[in-house]
Amino acid sequence: MDHISEITMLLNDLQDGQSGTFDRLVPLVYDELQQLAHFQLRGGGGATLNTQALVHEAYLKLSEGQEQGIRNRDQFLRVCSVVMRNVVIDSVRRRQAAKRGGPGVPLTFNEELFETENQAEELLALDEALTRLDDYDPLLARVVECRYFAGLTEVETAGALGIGERTVRRHWVKARTLLHQMLTS
Repeated sequence: MDHISEITMLLNDLQDGQSGTFDRLVPLVYDELQQLAHFQLRGGGGATLNTQALVHEAYLKLSEGQEQGIRNRDQFLRVCSVVMRNVVIDSVRRRQAAKRGGPGVPLTFNEELFETENQAEELLALDEALTRLDDYDPLLARVVECRYFAGLTEVETAGALGIGERTVRRHWVKARTLLHQMLTS
């Protein structure tokens, strides 16, 4: 049995509620989860998280929920990327809240810290824009999650969302335009 077929079989077993399935699935996709985590942390959420910590946090959250309705590897990776994005956003929000509400500590200007804080602000702005995009058109938001946050190709995104490649291409262009407008206004 090839790698993709084994993953699909385990996802079917997971939907059937077979115990231990999730723990057998994760080692098969661990390298891809590491890539997803690395991809997620490129936007500035990595000041307190590293790739391994993000994968493990996502594992804990996913193992609690035992996501329903996942039919294939691409959908599983999309769900994982959403969970990882939420972990990163929560981490940034906690860091920002501590910065605003914690006791004052004198600091010398550190250019790296300034860049990290700017990236954190941009990541929060992107998350807010994506939430607004989801309110406007949930499918556009799913395409962004697949293409930008999960790093899926057009073909993989089409498979994950059950739509055609041309639709993915059109929605990707439209979503980027709308996000750009939201972020610059």
